[in-house]
Amino acid sequence: MNLSKRGEYGLRAMIDLSIARELGRDLVQLSELAQSEKIPVKFLEQILLALKQGGFLESVRGKYGGYRLARPAKQIFAGQVVRFLDGPIAPIGCVSQTAYERCSCPDEAHCGLRMLMLDVRNAIANVVDRYTLADVVEVTLRKMRNSNIDLPFATKPRAKSRVVKAGSKTNASAKVSSSSTHPETGLGEFLYREGI
Repeated sequence: MNLSKRGEYGLRAMIDLSIARELGRDLVQLSELAQSEKIPVKFLEQILLALKQGGFLESVRGKYGGYRLARPAKQIFAGQVVRFLDGPIAPIGCVSQTAYERCSCPDEAHCGLRMLMLDVRNAIANVVDRYTLADVVEVTLRKMRNSNIDLPFATKPRAKSRVVKAGSKTNASAKVSSSSTHPETGLGEFLYREGI
């Protein structure tokens, strides 16, 4: 699987819209999404229009309009969005479940490359088809809160933590969350470590 820029930007925008909904925002403007994710506005607009036509998003016109999810985040799997924007996730056509193409090898049933690529396809599918946008948002927000950073798209600014001077009792007894010390943690590992 090679996630294109279209697929990457679309998935990032869908996650942002899911975060906004979770934090109480109904609509997010195109310009705000583009700025938040550092995506060219015109390119993002094309992607969001496609996602709207695909039934993933709704839009509201006007000065206070914007985009929102067309259905709950717990009903949208990452794999659905990736396949919609980028097509099959299989690395080669002969292992695709949605767009099978016969390969050029003389004996497909005993082809070593095909067997390897089946495992690759299955590994990718097992991840992108397991997690919903709600799962991604839960982990993302938990990591952000553990790191004590401002939440994007929040309707109210997050209260700033008080500064604790070095050597004070509060600072000495402070616990650091395991998730904030491992920024490269994937969803599955994070959920496992957090006991979810």
